[in-house]
Amino acid sequence: MSGFWIRQYQEKLKSPDDAVRVVKSGDVIFMGEFAQNIEVLDAALARRKDELSDIVLETTTRTRPLKCVDIDPKREVFTWDDWHFSGVARKYSEAGLASYIPFTYHQGPGAVTRYNKVDVAFVQVTPMDDNGFFNFSTSCSLTPAYCQKARTVIVEVNSQSPRCLGGNSEGIHISEVDFVVEGPNNPLLELPAAAASEADKGIAAYVMELMEDGATIQLGIGGLPNVVGSLIAQSDLKDIGVHTEMLADSYVDMYEAGRVTGKRKNIDRGKMVYTFAMGSKKLYDFLDNNPICSSNPVNYTNDPDIICKNDKVIAINNALEVDLFTQVASESSGARQISGTGGQLDFIFGAFKSEGGKGLICISSTFKKKDGTVGSRIVPTLSPGTIVTCPRSITHYVVTEFGYAQMKGKSTWQRAEALINIAHPDFRDELIKQAQELNIWRRSNKIA
Repeated sequence: MSGFWIRQYQEKLKSPDDAVRVVKSGDVIFMGEFAQNIEVLDAALARRKDELSDIVLETTTRTRPLKCVDIDPKREVFTWDDWHFSGVARKYSEAGLASYIPFTYHQGPGAVTRYNKVDVAFVQVTPMDDNGFFNFSTSCSLTPAYCQKARTVIVEVNSQSPRCLGGNSEGIHISEVDFVVEGPNNPLLELPAAAASEADKGIAAYVMELMEDGATIQLGIGGLPNVVGSLIAQSDLKDIGVHTEMLADSYVDMYEAGRVTGKRKNIDRGKMVYTFAMGSKKLYDFLDNNPICSSNPVNYTNDPDIICKNDKVIAINNALEVDLFTQVASESSGARQISGTGGQLDFIFGAFKSEGGKGLICISSTFKKKDGTVGSRIVPTLSPGTIVTCPRSITHYVVTEFGYAQMKGKSTWQRAEALINIAHPDFRDELIKQAQELNIWRRSNKIA
């Protein structure tokens, strides 16, 4: 390693308490993304609570509690805004301690650059390499934009973070960093494997009917993506490509089974392209210095005009409700924010633009209510206050455990008929009645 970079590192190395002295009242502070949870800088900033006022903390899917928020339950000093809720942020939101930032994911870096005030960026990184670069590790979606916009950049080094190769903008040079803080080197958060339900298994079987050799896939997180990944790994599909927002354990399984090669991709051939990764140690070990993986900012991975450059893009996303007009709700239940828009809209739009592409909204036909009764996820209209994640004009395919339906080019009554055909049989008669009341049902319609 160059002695010059080592000297810069030593000159910029500070204690957490000294580093956070740059924060002033009224500042907006970026606190990192996903599995890269800022720790010692968060604790040091919390210790300054009585000296500061009007501090805004911005994160993307923070997965561990923030000490700054925990010590300020009345939001007198610290306000927490999150671009996409995790279970942690959802819990804090319900207590009035976190707010959601609505956005379309691929536009996030542009929104930060053009409109957001950013004073200080706290970023968890890998140790500096021989060329003076820190790596953003598993989280590259908005981090580069925040670092470029911030008045002051402070990196918190975590030797447990895998070095994730790019791509582009996957790291930052010591010359662009104001202060370096060494963290406790705790392992990254690991996500437990989500169990697949019987409905997930049924949906996955239909998804596999839509899969083709040479397809480029995008999977999210949860039981359904896990079972789809498992089925692909066990299949005889050839030359699957990866262009996704989230890289998860299921991709490792597919790659190690020989299903993923990326040889038929038109861009980033042979690369597994992603913007953030979360999963188990198996995933993090796979990512470390692995040239097959390509980390990129989200304005690359999620741009529909980039997504569509590959043929046969198959985007697989979950939802909470779909109404008979084919509006898709994936982020809220009524006015209760559960997650966020994320990349669903980006990938459904991009998949349609792809030659031979398919954008899939996958949803179990029913759910269990708090009182133990069963409700339908296919509904006449969305619940009051529910946020539309994917408008009906963008909806492409809907898949349940009872089948799949393609919606493009269909009228309102044709869409309603197609949805009712894949709804749970116990709810179909009532859905027909409700479709008639909504004046989106032809008398001659037939249900399979």
